[in-house]
Amino acid sequence: MKLASLKHGRDGRLVVVSDDLAWCAAPPPMYPNLQSVLDDWERAAPVLEGVALSLAHDAVPHARFHERDAAAPLPRAYQWADGSAYVNHVELVRRARGAELPASFWHDPLMYQGGSDQFLGARDPIAFHDPAWGLDLEAEVVVITGDVPQGATREQALAAIRLVGLVNDVSLRGLIPDELAKGFGFVQSKPASSLSPVMMTPASLGDRWQDGKLHGTLNIDLNGQMFGRVATHVDMTFDFGTLIAHLAKTRPIIAGSIIGSGTVSNRDAAGGPGWPCAQGGSGYACIAEQRMVETILTGAPSTPWLAPGDVVRIDMLDDRHHSLFGAIEQQIVAA
Repeated sequence: MKLASLKHGRDGRLVVVSDDLAWCAAPPPMYPNLQSVLDDWERAAPVLEGVALSLAHDAVPHARFHERDAAAPLPRAYQWADGSAYVNHVELVRRARGAELPASFWHDPLMYQGGSDQFLGARDPIAFHDPAWGLDLEAEVVVITGDVPQGATREQALAAIRLVGLVNDVSLRGLIPDELAKGFGFVQSKPASSLSPVMMTPASLGDRWQDGKLHGTLNIDLNGQMFGRVATHVDMTFDFGTLIAHLAKTRPIIAGSIIGSGTVSNRDAAGGPGWPCAQGGSGYACIAEQRMVETILTGAPSTPWLAPGDVVRIDMLDDRHHSLFGAIEQQIVAA
């Protein structure tokens, strides 16, 4: 089952989307937005599955689905917590700041609490304010949860995953070092993130969802050129069950919480940091990693941060080369 929110008011208008992303149908009136479904999942999910089945058989009123008309599936959420499941990424960006990676990062997940009051739609522009802020993309996998009790096990956490999708977790690299040096977390360096147009239930992903990991290749393009072709199931140190259980250690998690994987990051075959797509590698899911590799190879970074006019595209394709979640495609525009 695929769900999306069309732009309508603050919370969007929920629609069920066909597998090929071509058509959408409205759910019953008692479920006007996605949060209403998450709050009543046990009863709502079978109803929406029925709508999806009827849509597949052309047995329900429907309309064309256009990704440009979609808001974020949850335009505002109760919680946004982003982990760092791909420790290779953490190691590289810390090396860029001259910071060593603590050994604990390999067995104790790193996580920050982000701003959840606004998520951008997949076609909404990203505002550019100051070149010194170092605007960067971060392509990740996300899940949306139901209620998770405090102290949940990994298995309980996995069972509470309702939907899976993608996110562009926008970062301001120039602001991060000074902010982290204060000893707290990200605030100014993390503006609004952007969610994929469509979210899917784990069951609808079939073999692509295994043991709390999304299996597939995340395609990242920058200005129409390949920037990353990274495997989401490879080099993922912590699965989503582990991330969610980590968050729930001291508090319950409320239905409608969004949990991120952190930037997807792959090593090369020899265990190194990976190579750019232009040099035959799998590339990167953020500019910071490419700049770090350039520094390792040449002594200085050469890839610039994002600037007005740049276009970022993040997508994942199925076996027939059709988009699974719809594409995040955003232009950088001067604020």
